Amino acid sequence: GPTTKIHMAADAHGNPLCIEVTGGQVHDSQVAGILIEQVNGENLIADKGYDSEEIRIRARTKNMTPIIPRKSNSKTPNPEFDSHLYKNRHLIENLFAKLKHFRSIATRFEKLARNFKSILMLACTFIWLKLQPFK
Repeated sequence: GPTTKIHMAADAHGNPLCIEVTGGQVHDSQVAGILIEQVNGENLIADKGYDSEEIRIRARTKNMTPIIPRKSNSKTPNPEFDSHLYKNRHLIENLFAKLKHFRSIATRFEKLARNFKSILMLACTFIWLKLQPFK
């Protein structure tokens, strides 16, 4: 069947802030604006899949410093990039790993996107409450 993608934003402690579920063909950068609008923070730390001027401008509009590496073929300078802060990107990777502990998410048990997002929200609640996954 068609694949789905989970797009997430996390806080400085690696706790989930917002989630969007899209079709697998939707690029991360297309969802970035929606996520940026829903969060507040000092920095927007994202991987090079989010390297676009539009995303950087959106982040700055919300008073966030974009900490996004340039794509390897980019000639544009990146004065705002802070490699020390970028090391915190592992927090979102860890969050995805935590979500995979929930069997119904890892196996994509729910077929309807609405139900899948509901299960994701429930799992995020467990993560916020520091509860163990249900098997």
